[in-house]
Amino acid sequence: MVAVVRSLMVLLLAQVLLEGATGLIPEVGRRKYSESGKQTPEQSESFLNDFELRLLNMFGLKRRPTPSKQAVVPQYMVDLYRMHSANGDHSTKRPKSMGKHAERAASKANTIRSFHHEESMEALASLKGKTTQQFHFNLTSIPDEELVTSAELRIYRDQVMGAAIPNNSSRNSSTSDNANAGIHRINIYEIFGVPATHSGEPLVRLLDTRLVQDSLSRWESFDVSPAISRWTSGKGHNHGFMVEVLHPEETEMDGKHAQRRNKHVRVSRSLHQDQDSWPQARPLLVTYGHDGHGDSVLHTREKRQAALRKQRRKQHKASCKRHALYVDFSDVGWNEWIVAPPGYHAFYCHGECPFPLADHLNSTNHAIVQTLVNSVNSNIPRACCVPTDLSPISLLYLDEYEKVILKNYQDMVVEGCGCR
Repeated sequence: MVAVVRSLMVLLLAQVLLEGATGLIPEVGRRKYSESGKQTPEQSESFLNDFELRLLNMFGLKRRPTPSKQAVVPQYMVDLYRMHSANGDHSTKRPKSMGKHAERAASKANTIRSFHHEESMEALASLKGKTTQQFHFNLTSIPDEELVTSAELRIYRDQVMGAAIPNNSSRNSSTSDNANAGIHRINIYEIFGVPATHSGEPLVRLLDTRLVQDSLSRWESFDVSPAISRWTSGKGHNHGFMVEVLHPEETEMDGKHAQRRNKHVRVSRSLHQDQDSWPQARPLLVTYGHDGHGDSVLHTREKRQAALRKQRRKQHKASCKRHALYVDFSDVGWNEWIVAPPGYHAFYCHGECPFPLADHLNSTNHAIVQTLVNSVNSNIPRACCVPTDLSPISLLYLDEYEKVILKNYQDMVVEGCGCR
């Protein structure tokens, strides 16, 4: 907590140097800093660099991200942020395309990362009756200390034009053709061995499978947790995934219909058809994990109503209490890589801890004793007004490798103040 408070104080001082801090810190704070002595431009630059490095370290970053204009933020990650954001609408529901295993994983994670596949490493193999596609995801940006507990592979598929919507009410059709109309299977394999020759097929193990309808356009989510756990723990080599699209009656269909069914699963870029839609429709790997810091997970913030009610009680104007403080990321240029939120209400604690300490000041026994001693011996300082209750915030951002991350950061918002 001390490190976080210190970092926030550095942030406030940096706003002063940037001459854009009006309303960010109290007037008394700005006056004290300006009276402490002028700094040379070199000293100011060094201070800013140090301040930014401290905050980036707090966010787990080694350097300031500088994403390109081509960087894509998947809509799924935006939806997850809205669902988990501490400042979000509590009525926000989970994304419709979110699988049940992903929902359970998100409830236990404080870090969610997304990865697009390496298009330069695509490998397509067309066999009779099926189409397979190999994907490789670069996971080297996941820190060693982060424990990945679950992962999902998301694939988008378009409706097959002309495909009939299955009529569940029709019970007169008993043939296999009618039973399989508009249905195909998608299999997801982990590649755990590569062939000695390019002509051979890779060694694979099935991870997840699903029957889907041709008549719908939607995202499909597949559980690939076992493979990701092996790769990130060093117990297996990352050879990628293989996606197989297979129709139950594919071998009896003419080539035109087979090609139409296979192509509606968006597993590779079409050169002239989907340049605009491909960035948001390309396969996406999402990992759910925990960095080991704190015990908070990504969930809608639950207000500590009892503590807040104490803070709302009638207080002396000079008494220790919470004050407004809004941190705007655009003031330091961080809006270039922080997708959401644009800023957040951090608040701060300020005020006196007078003798005798009132109940609403949320004091410890030690603070009461210290204040009592101060009343008879001024050489002993009074208790200090400090945060006693802090809550996290969720950040959606692009890291140094242009990977989109949703992460929970502890002790970022002051919920209550007291004398300690």
